[in-house]
Amino acid sequence: FPNPFNPTAQIEYSIANPGLVQIMVYDASGRLVEELVNEQKPAGATSAVWDASNQASGIYFVKIIVGDLVETQKLMLLK
Repeated sequence: FPNPFNPTAQIEYSIANPGLVQIMVYDASGRLVEELVNEQKPAGATSAVWDASNQASGIYFVKIIVGDLVETQKLMLLK
């Protein structure tokens, strides 16, 4: 949140068991823009912040992978 955002977005997530968490941001063409998280995390709620100040306005997709669970959410950057 917020969505749309300018220039930073906070991505909140919660995991039930400790494990590897990967959070990646892709542009509308599917190109990897930035890897925000790629590490072991303890169980519980936490967040990651994406600073998109050097990106162009548009639609971006945040992909969160925790074990076998994959979730993708859409973000809109407005400058």
